[in-house]
Formats: sequence, structure tokens, C-alpha cells
Amino acid sequence: MNLHCSLPDCVEPDGSNPPRRISGFTLIELLVVIAIIAILAGMLLPAMGKAKQKAQGIQCMSNHRQLTLAWRLYAEDNNDLIVYASHSGVANNKLNDYAWTQTELSFGPDPKNWDINADITKRPLWKYSQSPGIYRCPSDRSYVLVNGVRKPRVRTMSMNFYLGGFAGTDGGLAMANKQSIYTKISELTSNVTSPGPTETWVFLDQREDSINWGNFMTHMDGYDPANPALYKFTMDLPGSYHNRACGFSFVDGHSEIKKWVDPRTMPPLISQKTSRTSDMPSPRNQDVAWLQSKSTRPKKK
Repeated sequence: MNLHCSLPDCVEPDGSNPPRRISGFTLIELLVVIAIIAILAGMLLPAMGKAKQKAQGIQCMSNHRQLTLAWRLYAEDNNDLIVYASHSGVANNKLNDYAWTQTELSFGPDPKNWDINADITKRPLWKYSQSPGIYRCPSDRSYVLVNGVRKPRVRTMSMNFYLGGFAGTDGGLAMANKQSIYTKISELTSNVTSPGPTETWVFLDQREDSINWGNFMTHMDGYDPANPALYKFTMDLPGSYHNRACGFSFVDGHSEIKKWVDPRTMPPLISQKTSRTSDMPSPRNQDVAWLQSKSTRPKKK
């Protein structure tokens, strides 16, 4: 059939308009488009996740640097004395006032778990860096329920136990009494009696199901004399918030992300529950060896 076309329409010989085709996608075309979008999403989402992890790692490193700077500034203002990693646990001990925190984190509604004004702002480091965010890793999602409302916990970071111990002592713990407890910055400058300022860690990110008091105690069994079969963790386990890695800061002020290599360092997380209350043997664990080398040194005989 011939059509007569003029501007702008085509008409049939009898003057009627021909039926118009309705344009659109066929089912197959739609399925192809959906498949392409799914493929692109599958390619982009992991990249976005990695970018987010990297950004959180950078923020975590910044938090570590700021908190360690406050730690150093305190020592400079106090005749080289450093704050203690933990309070003693003994009521009315005035030395507890010089612990960097007196929180004993749990998942209960105690204000010290979620309100910085219950403890953090009262402690010695607060005047040097009045930023509550630096006490918490941005990847930490732990919380407490207060009257049915979720409140983020105040702290992810813990301090190297051997920097001040329990209010300046080893607390009478057999696992610690052969190790050096440092109370001054100047005691950390020697690479013989300490790991040295570039190697001694100050703060780390601790797992939410293990963090409690302000200190993280590295179990030193098997360090000196060397016997990797004796390696173990105390009830404390380091965090692995950054793709199987943990944030650390050091005496000289630098911070870094440490990638763990042994799966035993990263057992399955028990979310919203503090679970570990005893030592965890981990013979020949390279991560334990790394922590030991950067925590303390045996006392000089």
C-alpha cells in the first residue's frame, strides 16, 4: 500500500492516518538492562565498600595520633610522668585519679559506657584534646540500650598495660611481674630496656567483645626465654575493624594499621556481648610475637 506523506504526517490514499506504532522496551530488552545494572552494581559495590573502609582507617589513624599527642602533652606538663593504663580497682586509691580512664566497659546502661561526662571528661587527658570522637574507632558499631534507645559506647581504644599498669603497679599478676612497667617517657627511649619510642605502642583498637578496663595486656609468656609454644592471649583480644587489621599508635606519635596474619587472633565476633574471661592459648601465633616485641621488655636483673 502506498502512503502519501506531506509535512508533517503520512496519510492513507483515502485520507485516513495509518496506525502508529507504540515504541517501548520488550521483556527481553528489560531483562538485558536489569542484568547490566546488576553486573555494574556487583562491580561498584565492593569498590565503594573498600573506599569506605579506607576512609574509616584514615579517620582511625587520625584519632590515634590526636589521643597519643594528648598523652605526650600530659607527660611534658607533669615532669615526664605518664598517665596510668588502668585504675587499681581499689576504692579511694588517690593514684586512680591519674589513670587515663576509669571505665570498665560492658553492655549495661551504666553511664560510663555511653556518656563521656561520666568519666572521659574527668580524666587527665581530656584537657589536652577535648574531642570525644577520638576515643572510638569509626568502624566500631557497639552500643548500649538506655531506656530503649541505642547509645554508642564511649571507647574503642585501650592503652598498653605496661605503660603505667594498674595505678603504677603490675597488680600482683604473675604474668606481669617479670616485665617492666613504665611510668615515665624517658624510660621508653632505650631500645634495650624498652622496645624504644618508635616500636612501643600506646593505644590500640580493642574488640567490642573483649574491651573492659582501660588497659590491653599482652601476655608475655614465651618471649624471654623464647618459647613460641607458650604464646597466648589474656582475655584481651585486639580489634580487626579494618579488613582484618588493627589501629595502633606509638610513643613517638606515629600511628599505623597492623594486618593480622593468624586467624586465631580474629575469632568470630560475639556481637553485643563481653565473652572472654580467661587466657586463650595461641602457640606459635606470629601476631602474639609481634605484640610482645612492641609492648615491654623483661625487668633488668
